[in-house]
Amino acid sequence: QVQLVESGGGLVQAGGSLRLSCAASGRSFSRYAMGWFRQAPGKEREFVTAISRSGGNTDYADSVKGRFTISRDNDKNTVYLQMNSLKPEDTAVYYCAASTAWGIWRSTVSYDYWGQGTQVTVSS
Repeated sequence: QVQLVESGGGLVQAGGSLRLSCAASGRSFSRYAMGWFRQAPGKEREFVTAISRSGGNTDYADSVKGRFTISRDNDKNTVYLQMNSLKPEDTAVYYCAASTAWGIWRSTVSYDYWGQGTQVTVSS
């Protein structure tokens, strides 16, 4: 089992940047593909990005491609989400998640563990 704790959220103006971190407990972090999802008020949780166990493969939602970058440090048991050129529509609670499945996935059902989320608010 793994526990995930997100940090780095906050309030930022449109065009600004934030870096989210997700720290994982345990010694098997490299066995998990990792993903970031977000959920805005009144909306379903949506896929943002994911990264494979080694970090060699990544996937991005079209809405964030070119602006967000996912990375991981398996020695530090941490996955990061660098968010640049933020827009008001990026406002949401951001969740990291861990998947034991091979590959990288966009569906929430493919992820076994979830963090508690961190709020990102982008003002116009």
